[in-house]
Amino acid sequence: MTNEPRPAGVTPPVAVVFASVTFIALSIGGLGVMSLVLDADVIPVRGLGAIPGVIGQLLALLAFAGVLWWGLRADPPGYLTAVPCAVGAYVGEVLGIVVGAVVGGADPARGLAAAGSVALGFPGAVVAGAGLLAGLFGVLLVRSRSNGPRWRWEDDDETR
Repeated sequence: MTNEPRPAGVTPPVAVVFASVTFIALSIGGLGVMSLVLDADVIPVRGLGAIPGVIGQLLALLAFAGVLWWGLRADPPGYLTAVPCAVGAYVGEVLGIVVGAVVGGADPARGLAAAGSVALGFPGAVVAGAGLLAGLFGVLLVRSRSNGPRWRWEDDDETR
């Protein structure tokens, strides 16, 4: 056993970046797979275009990253931080759909209808699930204080 100091693990800013990339990949991939499996549109309201979906994902990503950043301030951060991350991503997606519809020039009522269908359908659950999993991953990155693998000959001491 060596007297090396325990490694610091991943810093919170790096963990937020990795978890955010994981969130957006899980969210987009999960929405695509569920759309194919259920043979249903993610946003079933016609005539809105792609802007509401893009802005919804951007706001979900920003909300997720902000909540995770806030949750990783604790030492050590708790795994329950993932729950507000999921809620933040869900709310960000729903609000982003409304904002995206208005920015895209659609009727606000159609934007609210699209947001309601996302909130109550499978897309909301997929985004919240992606937020939960990616939030757990971000906390795990900060909490795991491990070294990389080392061979025996890499150790400084010659006594074995």
